[in-house]
Amino acid sequence: MSSIRPERVATQLIEILSELIRKDLRDPRIGFVTLTGATVSHDLRHAKIFVSVMGDSEERKQTLKALNGAVGAMRGEVTRQARLRIAPEITFEYDDGIERGQRIFALLNTIEDDRKANPILPGEETPEEA
Repeated sequence: MSSIRPERVATQLIEILSELIRKDLRDPRIGFVTLTGATVSHDLRHAKIFVSVMGDSEERKQTLKALNGAVGAMRGEVTRQARLRIAPEITFEYDDGIERGQRIFALLNTIEDDRKANPILPGEETPEEA
C-alpha cells in the first residue's frame, strides 16, 4: 500500500476530529485545543493525533484525559465520515512543538539583544577566535 493513503486519512482525521471536538464534546475538562498533526499506520488501524493545549500542565493533562476518554464515542463517527472499513484506534498525544519554537525564538532574541548591546567592531577578535 502506498504512503499516500495514510497521509490522506490523517488529514481527514484532523478535519473530522476538529469538528467533533468543537461541536459535539461537552466535557468541561477540554480547554482550548488545536489539532496540530496526525500519523496513521499503513494498515490504517492506528492513529496518533497530536494536540496543542493552551494552559498550564494540569489543564493539558485534564484535556488529554478527556479527549482519550471520548475516543470511543468519536471512533464510529470518524469511521463513517472518513468512509473507512475499520475504525482506527485513536490516541491523543500532546505536541510541545509550539512551546519549543517559542523557547528557541526567545533564545534567538536574547542572542540578538546581546549582540546589539556588545557589537563586534571590524578587526576585533570574536570570543571564539581568542
